[in-house]
Amino acid sequence: MNAPAIRYIQPVFRPPSEAESLILPVTNGCSWNSCTFCEMYTEPQKTFRPRDEEEVFQSIRRCGQDYGDTIKRVFLADGDAMTLSFRRLSRILEAIRQYMPSVRRVSSYCLPRNVSKKSVAELTELADLGLSFVYVGAESGDDEVLARVKKGETFQSTLEALDKLHEAGIKRSVMILNGLGGEELSKQHALNSAILMNAAQPEYLATLVVSFPKGQERFLSHFPNWKELNISGLMREMELLLSQLELKRTVFRSDHASNWLILKGTLGADKNRLLSELRTAIDAPEIAPLRPAWARGL
Repeated sequence: MNAPAIRYIQPVFRPPSEAESLILPVTNGCSWNSCTFCEMYTEPQKTFRPRDEEEVFQSIRRCGQDYGDTIKRVFLADGDAMTLSFRRLSRILEAIRQYMPSVRRVSSYCLPRNVSKKSVAELTELADLGLSFVYVGAESGDDEVLARVKKGETFQSTLEALDKLHEAGIKRSVMILNGLGGEELSKQHALNSAILMNAAQPEYLATLVVSFPKGQERFLSHFPNWKELNISGLMREMELLLSQLELKRTVFRSDHASNWLILKGTLGADKNRLLSELRTAIDAPEIAPLRPAWARGL
């Protein structure tokens, strides 16, 4: 029996919108992997290292041979392919173009710190080679929240990365974590996250609810006074965030499995409708279309 075209090291993660994409590992794990709220790459087999370059090229060639024109999108896994050098990313993108010419979009998770290591000219060249979309986990625009959760970023470092990506022509999908600041820092978390998004004007914005399927011990060891927001608190934090957003053409989604209330629209055209749906859920939760706890899939 032939070996599979791609060797995966479980668990493998990808954004919901990459459900139809070829998941191509170019690294294992996450180059930072210190965020206390994140459990994605904590298993010992997910210790960070770049995937062997020749193995990546072999996977690309095999996928091109086996699946041909059926592959339209490629997602570069794992946690942050952008940590790879410009040279290595360029070679991977060139190989995708050569062996999978039907691919129309290549995307990746992206840490702001790794954008800082590449020039706008380099990022523009990567975009020209096909890297047209990245997912940036900003998590918060508040420096105190970011420090408490060991994100290793600041408001300024995140904004500089988002601006740099925009200048290079790479579309940005930004994630904010609802409830990350807990009760104590909820207001400043929402307000400063809105200020960050207003400054960056990302093409896409998604909110997820901070969750701990494996328990809160690791998180609380660095944020001992953190108190989890209840559903009402999460909704009110979202209301404050949305009310302060002044976005022009940002596609907004709050439909990840962690969210209690599904919200979808474009900001700013749908801002009033989204706020109305949110306020209805706050004022009359008994009639709001909230996800039952069992359906949140965490």
